[in-house]
Amino acid sequence: MRLTATFTSFVKSEQFGGVLLLGCTIMSLAFANSPVAVQYVALWHMPLGPLSLEHWINDALMAIFFLLIGLELEREIYVGELSKVRNALLAAFAAGGGMAAPALIHFAFNAGGAGQAGFGIPMATDIAFALGVLALLGNRVPPALKVFIVAFAVIDDLGAIVLIATVYTNELSLLYLGAALGIWGLLLLMNSSFRVMALTPYLVGGIAMWVCMLNAGVHASIAGVMLAFAIPFTARARGEESPSHRLENWLHKPVAYAILPLFALANTGVTIDRTAIGLLASDNSLGIALGLILGKPLGVIVMCFVAVKLRLSSLPASLAWSHIAGAGLLGGIGFTMSIFITNLAFADAPAFINASKLVVLLASFVAGVLGMLWLRTTGARPD
Repeated sequence: MRLTATFTSFVKSEQFGGVLLLGCTIMSLAFANSPVAVQYVALWHMPLGPLSLEHWINDALMAIFFLLIGLELEREIYVGELSKVRNALLAAFAAGGGMAAPALIHFAFNAGGAGQAGFGIPMATDIAFALGVLALLGNRVPPALKVFIVAFAVIDDLGAIVLIATVYTNELSLLYLGAALGIWGLLLLMNSSFRVMALTPYLVGGIAMWVCMLNAGVHASIAGVMLAFAIPFTARARGEESPSHRLENWLHKPVAYAILPLFALANTGVTIDRTAIGLLASDNSLGIALGLILGKPLGVIVMCFVAVKLRLSSLPASLAWSHIAGAGLLGGIGFTMSIFITNLAFADAPAFINASKLVVLLASFVAGVLGMLWLRTTGARPD
């Protein structure tokens, strides 16, 4: 299978970004459990204008991260794996199962309890860490597996974004929400009717849309995804000349090497104390851990099997069912999106946030190790 230059560049930036993300997470944990822990936490809550430093990272910089996810999804739909219906269906079934099974497992443990709001925490996959594990495996796994993991991970990230917009949303201001949707409509019109190909008007409109979303009560990062689908994409030269493609290429390195590491530094400073360790045995923690470690691979395998048996899709020639199982295990690396949703699900419960982040880190580590060992043992390409 031949990979496009765009996809190869994306994979390389994500792989190194995963290593950097891990380093920043370890650093953040070290500072949060050191004699300077109070000062470290205070640093991220330092006010900078209308928001704290942590909120600028989580609400503004992460909107750029979501913009990149939207651009990746747009490219996949137009010229990538998702442009082929049978491939798209396999990735969509995998993503659907990989979201539903973890959420149901968490809900089974927490229905009606204090942790019920956390059902969305184990639903998404961290692309950077998943690709980082695949990089360690080298040529032991076929290139098609990387494409499959990216495709279903992008789709379930989109599912997480929809969840954030619909479930983890504060009281709505219809005035600001209407203004945001009006700006988005104008940007879509600039693309579809007037074919404005310069990036600047879209970026200015995106900033205005972000401000309106912030004031509307909807998490402002959603503006990033909305903006992505308003930016023109042309299939000429497989998208190489389109504004969407140019922006995606430009954003890869800032997101992988700056935005996500900053997010890790600001959000993974978990205090490992008696309270956090005690809450590891809570229903919420068990739901997150089992959702990521068991629910993800179970949902991915079962739904892919259903898609193939119904002849809606088929496995790529270079993939075997062992690869699908390995992809499901790596899908249990929740990290970025899981931590992001944790902050929203338990905004008024700091102890739950601390414990949930700790179990996300532990479960993601276990899922990554299991996925690597599985693919190392069974990941040879089929004849």
